[in-house]
Amino acid sequence: MLTFYHSPQTRSGRTMWLLEESGLPFETRYVTIAQMDGSGAIDPANPHPDGRVPAIVHDRVLISESYAIAIYICDLAAKAGLGAPEGSAERGPFLAWLMWLATEMEPVIFARLYGGGGDLRAERNYDQVIRRIENALAKGPYLMGERFTAVDVMAGATIGWARHAFPESAAIDAWLARIGERPANQRACANDAELVPA
Repeated sequence: MLTFYHSPQTRSGRTMWLLEESGLPFETRYVTIAQMDGSGAIDPANPHPDGRVPAIVHDRVLISESYAIAIYICDLAAKAGLGAPEGSAERGPFLAWLMWLATEMEPVIFARLYGGGGDLRAERNYDQVIRRIENALAKGPYLMGERFTAVDVMAGATIGWARHAFPESAAIDAWLARIGERPANQRACANDAELVPA
């Protein structure tokens, strides 16, 4: 059995979405985390070494960090077609996309959102991120072409949350609408919203 540690309205929502897409049986355990505004607290029931989310435990093995979890889930649920099998031609590009999201796209988004942009290098990086996403979407309905993958989950959840940090783009909006209609995404959103106080 796979146990998923999650806190509502956090970036671990994308892991919930990926788990829903995978078809794997899993149990969600809701935990509290220390929030940026000083509220909340680390939950002693959370096995994540930093008290954050997401984390999963599978066969008594702990895996933390969103992108490591994404690769693990894709490999575990290979039949769901969310990743790329080892030895396949898509494996390298799949891993490259995930690492690019973590090391290039996300820092650019956070710089935009929290005032780290404005200098020439930040603007160049921002333009490169937008160009790479739009170029990929010009070639296929999804970031890796014709096939929906975990890359769309991880990028889509982040870009959807930070849509205001991106310029107007019909291609990005159409892609976000397309992946937002997926039943697994809607199930994850419903499960995430259930525990948010009114």
